[in-house]
Amino acid sequence: MDQQVRAQRPTELKRHKNYVIETHPEHERIVHFRIEKTALEKYLELTSHIDVQNLEYVPYMRFHIADQLIKCVGGEFTKDIVETLRDRRSGGFTVGLQQLTANEDDFVRFGTAIGHLIGPSNHDSMSGKYYARFLVKHTDSSDSYLRQAYRLFTMHTDGTFVSEATDWLLMMKFSELNAVGGESRFLHLDDWDELQRFLQHPMATRPFLYKAPGSKNVDERVERPVFFQSEFGLSMSFIDQFVQPKDRQEARYLFDLSNSMESSSGTKEVGLPVGDVVVLNNYFYVHGRAPFVQNENLHRELMRLRGSFALNAEKID
Repeated sequence: MDQQVRAQRPTELKRHKNYVIETHPEHERIVHFRIEKTALEKYLELTSHIDVQNLEYVPYMRFHIADQLIKCVGGEFTKDIVETLRDRRSGGFTVGLQQLTANEDDFVRFGTAIGHLIGPSNHDSMSGKYYARFLVKHTDSSDSYLRQAYRLFTMHTDGTFVSEATDWLLMMKFSELNAVGGESRFLHLDDWDELQRFLQHPMATRPFLYKAPGSKNVDERVERPVFFQSEFGLSMSFIDQFVQPKDRQEARYLFDLSNSMESSSGTKEVGLPVGDVVVLNNYFYVHGRAPFVQNENLHRELMRLRGSFALNAEKID
């Protein structure tokens, strides 16, 4: 169904002095934080002098830039976004710069600030930094579906092949040209109609081996089950490209599980405007991407952060 037809008018859920929490027009669980433009303009001015390389080299600067956002928006903002992510009824949100800037450094600074209000970011081995930027275009020679524009990027969680905890995932769109299709796809575990079929299977809690391809720059081999219990209740860890089944029976279970998530009525397509961020709880959401329509001039650039929840996500005034 066309995205414009599916979109609903946002409903205001909660109002603060410098931001409003609204329903998301394309997903009934995810919420949208609309920051007042005057607060965003103040933040952009306050942080314009902070060099992106400084953020890359000095970890405490990532929290400093988050503090600058709170100075402009208010301390309740941290509480609201963290509670949204930790609340299983929602578990995800979007927020954006509302076309106030097209500066890529502003995008890195804003995405960094949002992520570090939640907690510390993980090292991204693919990029060698605390974040990764990557292009999706017409041609690609990579060894995973991440950059392959015309394939379905199948539903998965992040951090499957590393032992470091991945509590949340942040994606931000930097630029997009000649792009038709390529919508983000999200599935909350509680909306998966065939969940019980796979949860009750003998292989549901069996450890599976995960090994990353060369482009991820990770030599670690990790064993973990598909389903497990966390502080958020029933949780999942899965990606079809990197799980290594031992036999045909394991492969059949994984094949059926992946196909079920792809075809589930709970899997929703969500568009993300340039300059917007989406953040998901990585324990009970799986995510993917729809294929693009072929175009030789296709161009999309995204930023990715992954991290853990801060031990004390207190209110900052």
